[in-house]
Amino acid sequence: MATSTVTPEVLWAQRSSNTDPEKNFIYLTINVPDVPTGKFKLDLTPTTLSFEGYSDTLKKTYKLDIEFYAEIDEKESKINHSARDVELKLRKKELKEEYWPRLLKDSKKAHFLKTDFDKWVDEDEQNEAADDDFANFGGMGGLPGGMGNDFGNIDFSKLGGGDAGGEDEDESDDDMPPLEGEEEEGEKKEEKAEDIVRDAKEVVMDSRAQGEEHD
Repeated sequence: MATSTVTPEVLWAQRSSNTDPEKNFIYLTINVPDVPTGKFKLDLTPTTLSFEGYSDTLKKTYKLDIEFYAEIDEKESKINHSARDVELKLRKKELKEEYWPRLLKDSKKAHFLKTDFDKWVDEDEQNEAADDDFANFGGMGGLPGGMGNDFGNIDFSKLGGGDAGGEDEDESDDDMPPLEGEEEEGEKKEEKAEDIVRDAKEVVMDSRAQGEEHD
């Protein structure tokens, strides 16, 4: 099968703050299933992101190059790589109460870019929104591709997880308890079999008795 090169789907959401850097970020998800750690590289600068990864199972090369609407702080940004995707928390460089009007510098609509409605919160509802969970995210210092090779605090615990397209384990019917009707039916079959065996024994014994009388 020939290898194809595709642009991965990208989901994004954002938060903003003019006082708290931790609440002033872009949430980016690059959907690249079955791309292992050693088969991708990601380069992040204040204005651009480049990603390239290869999936052995899908025989696909994923390639992405984007330029941000405004600058981000790549040193304060974080990553989480799973068997399904690469998630990024990109710290906005400028503290600002207003949202970015878009993710990309180019105002032209990008076919691969979609709003992440699971994570999106309207600008005027941020204070009421629940805090985001970034417990699985690590620093960018260990990214493959020129940004270190020790993988820093990146959490790869999700790699190979069952929720990432893995096959479900076959459930054996041997361990399933019989239904009530099936159990009664089984008992009746056993009783019938016992009756047949008993009748057969009686026939044999009668035959032997008759043979002895003739002798």
